[in-house]
Amino acid sequence: MNAINAGIVAIGRYVPPTVLTNAELETMVDTTDAWIQSRIGVQERHIAAPEQLSSDLAVLALSDACRRAGIDPSEIDLVISGSNTPDHPSPQTACMILRKAGLDNCVGFDVRAGGCAGSIFALDVGAQYITSGRYHTVAVVLAEVNSKITNWNDRSTCVILGDGAACYILRPCRDGSGIVHTTLGNEPSGYFAAYVPNGGRAQPVTPSNYHDGRQYFVMDGHAVWDFAHQDLPAVVRKVARDSGVGLDQADVFITHQANRRIIHDLMELIGQPRDKAFVNIERLGNTSSASVPLALCEAIDIGRIHPGSMVFCIGFGAGLSYGVSVMRWCAPEDFLPPHGGTGAGLANESSVLKTLSPMKETEVCHV
Repeated sequence: MNAINAGIVAIGRYVPPTVLTNAELETMVDTTDAWIQSRIGVQERHIAAPEQLSSDLAVLALSDACRRAGIDPSEIDLVISGSNTPDHPSPQTACMILRKAGLDNCVGFDVRAGGCAGSIFALDVGAQYITSGRYHTVAVVLAEVNSKITNWNDRSTCVILGDGAACYILRPCRDGSGIVHTTLGNEPSGYFAAYVPNGGRAQPVTPSNYHDGRQYFVMDGHAVWDFAHQDLPAVVRKVARDSGVGLDQADVFITHQANRRIIHDLMELIGQPRDKAFVNIERLGNTSSASVPLALCEAIDIGRIHPGSMVFCIGFGAGLSYGVSVMRWCAPEDFLPPHGGTGAGLANESSVLKTLSPMKETEVCHV
């Protein structure tokens, strides 16, 4: 039996329409537009409505992904949610996504990998179900309402984060195409570098500690910066060696949109030009686990990625955790129908390049 890989048929997206600019943040906390842009690279971010939950954003991204893939949602066998801002501690957000999407005959579960690296961790879990032959169509949904765990009086974090969602649709593809290699890893000594202190069993939220603000996300920016500069470059170089795909062969690097300076520095540290990295942090901020697929989606829409492109996807963040996937972007004919075959029948339906409307590089990623 020939080996199969998992390929991304399409990526759907959704970002809330409400935009919060740096100028507005200047009226809320002690910061400036100039400082935010020079230090972080963000100009604006999108904020979910008060009544919107991660599952709401997820359903919209999933629906967009199905439209782009040319499939009916009923064709999905498995939904994996990678949200780090779940609707409830229990049960899994995936079940609420199934409920809201009307997917009564589908399996769903969550993969929580601390947020930012979840874009690769959840993707890898979905890919395993494809390559094992267990499921034919897997939706991996990354939806975050970071604004609801943000302390809007903390200028070190509120200037960074934004809300958004994206959804990968995975199907089997020919060996040598699709996801050709993935590496996951952790540096657990950095557990407290980026976390939400209160709200779990270790420290429940109580009336006496509520006003301490520790139910919101906190971050040791220096620890994350050091991790990205000291550890991540070696990880990316090792992935290149292990995958057999040299860094010079990469057409584009899609990194977690944590900080524009980190992205540019990473490119220099691995010996690659800055313009090989796709950056959209200026318009979306740090959307945690949604960051990488939102950037992928936008890069496809503006023509940065096309069939045959070699793509390195790099997620990193809380945990501390990292994940790197190397992909040869699929052509429509690379995808395989159930139980093998040529895949020719998917050529007009499942092209990842099939979009609702072309985007310009300066446009915000909207449904």
